[in-house]
Amino acid sequence: MLQLSSLTKGFGERTLFENVTWQIAAGDRVGLCGPNGAGKTTFLRMLADLDEPDAGTITKQTGLTVGYLPQDGINHAGRSLVDEARTAFQPLLNIQHSMHELEDQLADPKRSQAEHEEILERYSELQHQFRDLEGYTIDLEVANVLNGLGFKTTDLEKSTDTFSGGWQMRIALAKLILLRPHVLLLDEPTNHLDLEARNWLEDYLAGYPHALILVSHDRYFLDRVVTRIVEVAGRTLTPYVGSYSEYLVERDARLAVLRHQKKRQDEEIARIQHFIGRFRYKATKAAQVQSRVKMLEKIIPIDVPPEPNRVHFSFPDCRKSGRVALELQAIEKTYGSTVVLDRVDMQVVRGDRIALVGPNGAGKSTLMRMLAGAEPPDQGNRIEGHNLIAQYFAQDEATRLDPALTVYDTLGAESPTTMLPAIRNVLGGFLFAGDDVYKPVEVLSGGERTRLAVARMLLRPSNMLLLDEPTNHLDIESTNVLLDALADFGGALVFVSHDRYFVERLATTVMEVGHGSATLYPGTYDEFLWSKAQREPSQPNTPKKAGSSTALEASDRSKPHPSSRETREKRRQQAQVERRLKRERAARDKRINELERRIADREGEIKEIEQTMAEPGFYDDRDAASPIIDRHQNLMWEVGNLMNQWEALQQVDGNTG
Repeated sequence: MLQLSSLTKGFGERTLFENVTWQIAAGDRVGLCGPNGAGKTTFLRMLADLDEPDAGTITKQTGLTVGYLPQDGINHAGRSLVDEARTAFQPLLNIQHSMHELEDQLADPKRSQAEHEEILERYSELQHQFRDLEGYTIDLEVANVLNGLGFKTTDLEKSTDTFSGGWQMRIALAKLILLRPHVLLLDEPTNHLDLEARNWLEDYLAGYPHALILVSHDRYFLDRVVTRIVEVAGRTLTPYVGSYSEYLVERDARLAVLRHQKKRQDEEIARIQHFIGRFRYKATKAAQVQSRVKMLEKIIPIDVPPEPNRVHFSFPDCRKSGRVALELQAIEKTYGSTVVLDRVDMQVVRGDRIALVGPNGAGKSTLMRMLAGAEPPDQGNRIEGHNLIAQYFAQDEATRLDPALTVYDTLGAESPTTMLPAIRNVLGGFLFAGDDVYKPVEVLSGGERTRLAVARMLLRPSNMLLLDEPTNHLDIESTNVLLDALADFGGALVFVSHDRYFVERLATTVMEVGHGSATLYPGTYDEFLWSKAQREPSQPNTPKKAGSSTALEASDRSKPHPSSRETREKRRQQAQVERRLKRERAARDKRINELERRIADREGEIKEIEQTMAEPGFYDDRDAASPIIDRHQNLMWEVGNLMNQWEALQQVDGNTG
């Protein structure tokens, strides 16, 4: 459905792609991976017809629709949120508008009977077309997608002008999802999503009915969504079948074979060159020398990608804090009439690794500022433990860098003397190499500044880290550098991250923030999700508030889980799931029967109304006809909604049966 032939693209003297041939078929879900600057975004823009290749062709199937979501730069204005999202259904909205015009014409008493019949016939055609294209489910689909991406019901009628940049990108993503193009191109779609919205998007894209090509630095997201990986590097595309984790294994095996072949080739070339050099001027060996010269000319050098710069780094030594590193007591914080934190208690013990989760706007960053002492609470106390040396990484940390300093001097200015030899190593791990380290901060991009701020944090001694979205703008390799360092960090760690892999790798405790409270769930993020699923449908009692855990629970958090824990949890979860599925199946069957009854009732009423509307003289009395027409239209919308619910339940029943 989409094919690249001998495609070449470069910028200035740098070639990104050279004679690339590749194709994508319907239903493919492809993840683009590769180092920053390799050309992933340029590749997507060429597929979206926003950039032209220097040479070669991109052939698309007739009628193919392509949707592209860039990393940023989209703004919407002039409509409410719901109306903006509805524009994804513009052809259906045009049909609906035509139907409304015909309804007005049918209500005109001046039209003759013949005209009425002609208009009614046209109206019937449009109505059937609208129904066949599922036009009566537009509002339901819009509401489901906007809700999945984190918008509230109260947001629907807000003007799109009032939403910030991150929410503007969510609006654009919602429109693309509703549009369902044949090829969906997504460049870092999770950058502006919280974990809840990211989880929803994972599930949606995993079942996307058409082709999908995406760039993401979230390896968990890639594992959940894609079935193929295409590596963008070395001016070409290298395809791999499977998830991102499978790609890593296959890539390393492939590189090992390439390096072995390269070594043998180099040895063979050296042997041939030695022979040529030794016997070049001997007449008796002239034929053999000439033969080897030709052999040398025919050898195609094996191109082996350079080994990735694997940086292993540890935080500088720092004296230990007391057992309780930091404590919040009955913290309250409000902004205007909005209560963000309502008498929140929280205790951070040395060695804790706490992930704060919750939707955007729930209060995670506010709680982080309370912990860091960067903002005072309205009520309550913040109590520091013995020897506490905390380091706070805010979401806007990159803006706090001194623009006059160079990259190197930024790290050297506040680092301990013992860490100065490690500066170059750390900068390399965050993609600052060569002369880049002498650039002034003021010329760096936003992403480069964020990487530099993270690198600076690694060189400062501390026994408690408070990190608010440290992985924004980090590629997978840089994230791994940070992950490895944090995994070895011996102090307390409290962090906010929307990177699922990052949270899974680090967190031993999850704290859900929202509705003014902070609720503690000991365990990993997967265990937190499982615990929520078990508690919400059957247990009215919520988990204990943060800080109210028993000494045994606090002790358990510092202990490694036994190796069989995952197996026991899976068995217990399976039993719970089977019982829940049985209850849900019974409830679903009951709901299906109820929907079928309601659909039959509404369709019967629609049939009666249509018979009335077809009677001669029906439209003569406009005042009498108008409420009947409105009732007919409302019933059609209701039946469309009911049918959509019925089909969704039938699909669920088929998947679980």
